[in-house]
Parts: sequence; C-alpha cells; structure tokens
Amino acid sequence: MSQTLNRPVRVLVAKVGLDGHDRGAKVIATALRDAGMEVIYTGLRQTPEMVVNAALQEDVDAIGVSILSGAHMTVFPKIMTLLKEKGMNDVLLTGGGIIPEDDMKALNDMGTGRLFPPGTTTTEIADYIKNWVVENRSF
Repeated sequence: MSQTLNRPVRVLVAKVGLDGHDRGAKVIATALRDAGMEVIYTGLRQTPEMVVNAALQEDVDAIGVSILSGAHMTVFPKIMTLLKEKGMNDVLLTGGGIIPEDDMKALNDMGTGRLFPPGTTTTEIADYIKNWVVENRSF
C-alpha cells in the first residue's frame, strides 16, 4: 500500500429493516473504533434512504450493513442505487451477516464490496475497509 490516510477512516454501521438483532453490529462498530476508525452507528430499523442520508451527512468513507433478516437482495441494491443517485460513487458498501454464498457473489457482481459471513475476524474486516479506502477514495 503506497498511500496512507492523514485522517481516520469514517464508517457508518447500519441495521436496515425489521431485523432487531444488533449484537453483531455493535461488536463490529466497537472493533472498527478500536482499530482507529471513526464509527457512526445508526441503530435499529433504518431504511436504505436513512442510511444513505446519514452517510452523506457524516461524509463517510464506507457503509457497513449488518443483515440477518434475509432481505439482503433488496437492501444492498437499494442502497447502491441511492448512493449513485447522490453521487457517492467512491463510498464502499460492505457488510455481513446471514447471506448465502451465491447471493454474496451476485451482490459483489452488482458492485458491493466484500461481504462477510459469521465467524469472520474483526481484524480481517477492519483491514479490508482500511485498505479499500486508501486504494479507492478520492482525496
């Protein structure tokens, strides 16, 4: 990695829809903070519009969506569409939860960043986000 950031990476961690299980999202938010990132946690029951508006207001580098509800094939494409509409083409959309491998591949093919299954280490997630931001964000 030839470039470095002269500021912390800013990440918005979101729970979208009716999924009320937020323990994993809170663990990830804490781990990213401990890895030196600025983390904004939106809380439960957010809409894709709320997530993208918060990401725009907070000027984030990345959005991490935690999803266990099975709505990933609706939520991620909707967020990607809204990001494009707002001109936020250099914001990473990543996430994790209960997402079948075939769906992960389909979402990656649509433009999402890497998606993480349960059991992924927090270090792996933090490293991925940091490296992606350094390599892809316009500064």
